[in-house]
Amino acid sequence: MDALSFLRADHESVLGMFEVLDGAPKGTGSTQSGLDTMVTNLVIAESQHEAIEEQLFWPLVRKALDNGDELADQAIAQEQEGKKLLQRLEDGNPGEADYHEALTEFIKAGREHIAFEQNQVWPLLRSAVGQAELEQLGQKLATAKKIAPTRPHPDTPPSALVQQTMGTAAAVVDHARDVVTGRPSKNPPDPQSH
Repeated sequence: MDALSFLRADHESVLGMFEVLDGAPKGTGSTQSGLDTMVTNLVIAESQHEAIEEQLFWPLVRKALDNGDELADQAIAQEQEGKKLLQRLEDGNPGEADYHEALTEFIKAGREHIAFEQNQVWPLLRSAVGQAELEQLGQKLATAKKIAPTRPHPDTPPSALVQQTMGTAAAVVDHARDVVTGRPSKNPPDPQSH
């Protein structure tokens, strides 16, 4: 699967979660609704997605496009704000006002970020990079996602080098914490090729 198809499948999965979470109950009903499980899946999916983009996708955008630095910087700034919101979700609980505020903000920002990537960045990248390179990147993204961090880590600098070093260490700790804390052992499924 080429990189853009892989990332599109991730986006579609997240957009599906947003649809469900848009109408999520607040207050006392939210604690019994399964909201915490859905949000945990969202945190895992988004944490992995952003980590692999920072490690592999945005460096290609920087290299391949004349305005690649500007586009990547804008996207990464959006992602960093998203990680802060995800951390608020990770630290909070359904029924708490801050939790629901962070969820609402993340859904809005997430939709805007996905639209920015798909409508502005991807068409330029597809024109600038050959299919073989996109296929190769897609394979790297799929491999990297299997070992990517499962938590947001908003204080980790968003660079490819940091993701390849500190990000890998964070991922090991995340996966160990998942086992110890009883967090769902199965991460959201990887996108399937059609």
